[in-house]
Amino acid sequence: MEALRSEDPRRFGRFTVLARFQETASAVRYVARDAGTGETAVITSARPALAAVPAFRRRFEAEARTAERLAGGWVAPPLETGDGEAEGAELLWTAAGYVPALPLADAIGIAGPLPERALRILGAGIAEILSRVHAGGAVLQGLAPDTVLLAGDGPRLTAFGPLGAAATAEARPGGQLSVRLGYLTPEQVAGKEAGAPSDLFVLGLLLAYAATGTTPFTEGPPEEAARRIAEADPELDAVPEELRTLIAGCLAKDPAERPTAGTVAAELALEGAAGLARGGWLPERLAAAVAEQEARVRALEGAWEAPAVADAVPELADAVTEVADSAPGAADAVPETDDAVPAVADAVPGNAVPGHAVPQEGGAVGTHAPADPRVPPAPDASASASANATHDTGAIGEDRGTTRFLDTGPKPPHSDRATTQLALPHQPSPLPAVPAHQHTHGSPAPYPAAVLPGSAGPGSGQGINGRSSSGQGGSGGPMVALPLPPSPAPPSGGPALDRRGLLTVAAAAVGGLVVGGGAVAVIGGGESAVATDAKPAPPKPRRTLPGQPPEPRWIYAHPSSESAPLTAALWQDRLLVVTSESQASAVDLRTGKRVWQRADAADGQAALAAGDLCFVAGPTEFLWLAPKDGAVVHRLRYADGFTDLPGLQAGRLAGHSGTVVWFTGSHTVTVKAPKPKKGKKQEPDKKVVQAHLFAYDIVRRAELWRTPVPAGRAPGTPLYRVVAERPADILVRQEPSTLTPADVKAAKGKGSLRCFDRETGKLQWTKQYGTAGPNAGIAGDESGILYASVGADLQSFEADTTKPLWRVTGTEGSYFGTPLVAGPFVHTTERSQQIGAVERETGRFVWRRSTEVPVIGGAPALTVSTTGESLFAADAAQVTAFSAADGERLWKFQDIGVADPKGETVSAPYRALASGANVIVQRARSFYAFPVA
Repeated sequence: MEALRSEDPRRFGRFTVLARFQETASAVRYVARDAGTGETAVITSARPALAAVPAFRRRFEAEARTAERLAGGWVAPPLETGDGEAEGAELLWTAAGYVPALPLADAIGIAGPLPERALRILGAGIAEILSRVHAGGAVLQGLAPDTVLLAGDGPRLTAFGPLGAAATAEARPGGQLSVRLGYLTPEQVAGKEAGAPSDLFVLGLLLAYAATGTTPFTEGPPEEAARRIAEADPELDAVPEELRTLIAGCLAKDPAERPTAGTVAAELALEGAAGLARGGWLPERLAAAVAEQEARVRALEGAWEAPAVADAVPELADAVTEVADSAPGAADAVPETDDAVPAVADAVPGNAVPGHAVPQEGGAVGTHAPADPRVPPAPDASASASANATHDTGAIGEDRGTTRFLDTGPKPPHSDRATTQLALPHQPSPLPAVPAHQHTHGSPAPYPAAVLPGSAGPGSGQGINGRSSSGQGGSGGPMVALPLPPSPAPPSGGPALDRRGLLTVAAAAVGGLVVGGGAVAVIGGGESAVATDAKPAPPKPRRTLPGQPPEPRWIYAHPSSESAPLTAALWQDRLLVVTSESQASAVDLRTGKRVWQRADAADGQAALAAGDLCFVAGPTEFLWLAPKDGAVVHRLRYADGFTDLPGLQAGRLAGHSGTVVWFTGSHTVTVKAPKPKKGKKQEPDKKVVQAHLFAYDIVRRAELWRTPVPAGRAPGTPLYRVVAERPADILVRQEPSTLTPADVKAAKGKGSLRCFDRETGKLQWTKQYGTAGPNAGIAGDESGILYASVGADLQSFEADTTKPLWRVTGTEGSYFGTPLVAGPFVHTTERSQQIGAVERETGRFVWRRSTEVPVIGGAPALTVSTTGESLFAADAAQVTAFSAADGERLWKFQDIGVADPKGETVSAPYRALASGANVIVQRARSFYAFPVA
């Protein structure tokens, strides 16, 4: 749930819009309030570009009628369908009763796979709906991880046809409509029409995803996804044994062999889903998340129900006034008014109904004045409370400035315009044609992304372009589809740029224009650019508001006509090297201008200094590039450099130190079957995967050593991450996504670390630490002390002995992400958005602060400046800068982009890279260079 944008409608008929709730490829869903009854509703509003297509309108209205026929049980009853013809082509909508619930994809990201009982209730509830649909001779085609919701009393379905469950929806010339589903079935791959058994196949995929966090057809290249669906056997080892046979039956290749919906419902819950769900069915963490969502919606409702709001500000839906506290005495300058007016600030959350954003001097944004000029603006209550509240917390700098409500914990923060960089354009440019909306919310891409070079592992919360794993979220995904066509090229006549959305978690991608205040470095699609301004960056600009970040030295927008960035890395504080599926690009860190592009380095990772050259590891080779122009100076194909390992498949780099990189690789060998005994049949030869950990010197271009390691999950390459380097050895952890089912079973829910000798590669030991799980955030220091997330706490251990040293308590219902060791501190990060500093020796908290961001996804990823003075926490909503020594919040940055209804919405998390006197902040295609202390 997020604040309204300037382009969002404020009313639909009798419904007043309160907040954005969710986005799909074809529509935007809003939380709204019925002005007549006060009832809370969810409005599903078709995207204007699609609503103008007659074929879309007919399909939208047909699905609305289906929802009306299925109303009751696990389908929220519709309240009203908007008369699109009467209200205009851009207003095509339906309203249904609001039920507090989480999309299945979000639930898996929060708490991981569901337990067996919850799986039974989920599957039985959806099967009951399918049974009703199929009884009328229809096919639903509306199942997806984001159309199935988990409520406190059972599941809910929100899509009743292909539009609601579409991965992409596109209006084409001639009034045609193109819709692509996120899931495919074997019969659809074969070009046949979907039938009732197709819904059962998708239900099987959905249950396998809910049981494991991934789909049973994820292994292998994305371009072969359709072939795997049509031919490969599903991998169901991690599915609870009691449900494995049923789910396997749903996933049968032959539609005739799949069970009916009624059979599935009866086998999962003979007493019915509602009967089995009595007494509660959600895991504790999910139940808390649902309750939190309900509390936030009630807070919005309360703001509109307050009589003072209606009396004092009649047009609050269109104008929310606020006062920036930058000028001394601003609060005192507000004239005395009735008590009703200050109540507005207290009753209405800052992100409930934003005012219309208007550019102001310096690129900041304000809001329109109230409708009634006699009503003065209300002071910022939260800011005043924060400024005035001082509490003695002993040695811990506990942040008591966070407003609380309903005694449920931190309140969702106000939209802090006074401390937020608003990257709005000074002069908008013409928009390109609107391409397809690609559904990227909640669950990952239409087919699972391969593990990307240089991406952070689970628990880190760090990644690029939405391909990260954070906390409980996985980098794989439940949606499987044929590869989508490339986005349309931007129109000629000028460069096309991206745009960004504010606090977007669920999004649909379209083409657009990128902007930003100050100097913008823009490069059009396909053209090369050479830096023409080699002058050093200007001095740090003066900040105009407390907490506002300094103006960026430069902004680089990766061209929208090119593939989206996969990785970004820094080379000697001189170049920002951005890789994509099509090429690698280098951006001058002094000017923000792109200086070269190189197709050879496509899909590369980790731009490292190899003497005077730039080392890039690609999928099939190592490259050494000239930093001046990107020319390939040296090239080592794996097939040539490791001739004794034919067909070597190299994984991403596990880590690096100085001139040495560590990486894993695997290849397949044939093991001859033993000669059979007399009268026995000859057994066939076996194909066996062998894996190794390598150490390689990138300056000498020589292999230092290799050591055999257990093969990983198919296709066999285990992915390692170095969590600690010591003078004599390295400590590594295998990424959970590459653990085999046998590894997972043997570990009994615990994670393991392996220690390898740095000189020889010999395995020294394998150990487990307390109850730290395979996904637990973990880091170590040079002295051999490990810091690991254990349940809701952070604990330190001696690496060699596994002896616990100290333990700090985390936030209830949360967990720690990957800590960052810097100087005398271990900087901590929690999913509850608490950032802190702990003394390495004693485990005493020195300070603890909140980012004041709603709990979204996993724990923020931490980065420290090169001076060690500033700490940056990057998550899905913003980047927050802290003083590393005392935790003072220095500034926040939110990239909200162009306020245009046709603009691109970005769902990728933020990322921060420390570079000399700058911190480079990335979100999807946009890069900002901020000066730091």
